[in-house]
Amino acid sequence: MGAIERSIEKLLYPGIDGVAVEGFTADDCLVVVRAFSRTPLRSCSACGVPSKRIHSRYERRVSDRPVAGRSTVILLTVRRFFCDNTGCVRRTFVEQIAGISERYRQASTGLRQLLHAIATELGGRPGSRLCRKMGVSAGRMRLLQLLHAPPVAQRAPRILGVDEFAFRRGRTYGTILVDVEKRCPVDVLPDRTSETLASWLVAHPGVEIVCRDRASAYTRAIKEAAPHAVEVADRWHLLRNLSQAVEKTCQQHRACLRKYAEQAPSPIPRMPLLEALPPTLIVQRVQQRHELINRMLDNGYPLSEVARRVGLDRKTARRYRDTELDVLIASARDRRNVPLDRYKPFIQAQFASGVTSAKDLYDQIRGQAFQGGYSTLSRYVLSLRNGVAVAAPAQIPSPRSITAWIMRPRESLSTSEVAHLDEVRIACPDITEACNLARAFTDLVRHRRGTMLGLWIREAEQSTIGPLRSFGSFLRQDFDAVTAGLTLPYSSGVVEGHVCRVKLLKRSMYGRATFALLRARILARP
Repeated sequence: MGAIERSIEKLLYPGIDGVAVEGFTADDCLVVVRAFSRTPLRSCSACGVPSKRIHSRYERRVSDRPVAGRSTVILLTVRRFFCDNTGCVRRTFVEQIAGISERYRQASTGLRQLLHAIATELGGRPGSRLCRKMGVSAGRMRLLQLLHAPPVAQRAPRILGVDEFAFRRGRTYGTILVDVEKRCPVDVLPDRTSETLASWLVAHPGVEIVCRDRASAYTRAIKEAAPHAVEVADRWHLLRNLSQAVEKTCQQHRACLRKYAEQAPSPIPRMPLLEALPPTLIVQRVQQRHELINRMLDNGYPLSEVARRVGLDRKTARRYRDTELDVLIASARDRRNVPLDRYKPFIQAQFASGVTSAKDLYDQIRGQAFQGGYSTLSRYVLSLRNGVAVAAPAQIPSPRSITAWIMRPRESLSTSEVAHLDEVRIACPDITEACNLARAFTDLVRHRRGTMLGLWIREAEQSTIGPLRSFGSFLRQDFDAVTAGLTLPYSSGVVEGHVCRVKLLKRSMYGRATFALLRARILARP
């Protein structure tokens, strides 16, 4: 063997003993390597007894990893040996070179590892497109057939993270289990029921701490199958539930903010316009739905049947049942997408000063970043000329903006945001109380002061704010898990990251993945 063959052997097969390269040929698209085994002894694949008696030789064609963008084929000369063990079921056996050839395989070990990595990261069709560019012949089905879920350990990890993900959002869901310490998925369950999770925990004992969200099904499963495990409620979900309660409070007190804004002195004089808002289509629809839903509920229809007949989601029907009509109408009016509202005080002032041309007014507000069309402004100017224009609504921040100011640390707010929040607190005492309670709870979360949770819950339950009272009662029902979440350093952040990875895998499969294939890709190690 020459120096060139030895260099190729070291380059292509480093660390592989027992193979010798005797030559190669190469053209524009294919590299052919001729190799043979030089180990005198081989062990029988059935009994393991070594043998050196050669029965015959033949040549195998093994595909290998590409070289410089060219497909590579190994013409490997292998030997068939006699088995000298008289008690063995095999009379002869064929040698296999570890790291290159495998029984019944036409691809080398290195090529299979490369294709497995491509299939794990990209899936079928994207992986096959990459293989074509690399000079490897591999279709999508060949790549997908390489994916097999690794065996699950007999014992559960010490710290287990549990969360749900959607196979089809709103219809079917699964459960992902993650080792929080190793930050890797452990198993995937086909649904999110308590029975399935309880069966898994019984079959895989050893869990000591379980990080979960607020799902009651997982709580029942943990208490049934692993009663000694410490449950840890996720801090992000706690803050999210709190922000929803605060936003609902801000939504219920929009009238206070609007009344305060209308009483505040305006730098622009207002014209004497109509103060009553005419009924719009969306307001009429809200009134009709509220009347219909409550009438059906009074007649004894269950909420699910009412939602089905009206054509709404069950949560929306519950909102119509539990919310007063005035709040629903105010929310409907707040959803109007009227880009002209913020410019109406300026337009009224200009119109009163003598600028009555719609074209001139349009040019002026376009200079102030108005994004609407000319027809929107011309209709409003016509209503001003006819004296039937509606007064411009008072500019008040949205409930979501107020919630964001409350939930964020005060030092992270800008000067204008601090000023707006102070005006909101002056305008509504209930929002002020909600702000104080919310910031006290976020302080418990950020500094992990779980020992003070009971005191905060008592203050929330004694509050006059309904959403925060409900939030406090909800925390009391899950008191131990919430206390652990505000005390221990563990959370479900790692689990949420893997849920995002599951979403990415689903998109790469275009929704065609079966549960077995999706589970294999989730659990496959890169």
